[in-house]
Amino acid sequence: MSAATPSGEFEHPDVVICPGGPVLLRGEHVVADEQGRTHRTTRPVTAVCRCGKSATQPWCDGTHKVLPPRSRP
Repeated sequence: MSAATPSGEFEHPDVVICPGGPVLLRGEHVVADEQGRTHRTTRPVTAVCRCGKSATQPWCDGTHKVLPPRSRP
């Protein structure tokens, strides 16, 4: 987990939910796909798909950007 500031807030959260977009994971995580297979993150920041339309599941490929607003997560 990230270190908290004196006010109790995290400087760099490990998980960030982007409105209408992916979940961003900072650091090392394990993500399970729909079939239950696990995938380890390999980048400093990794985007995980929330719209279900990415061709690179479970990772985000930006497909959410072309979806109608009501179809976005």
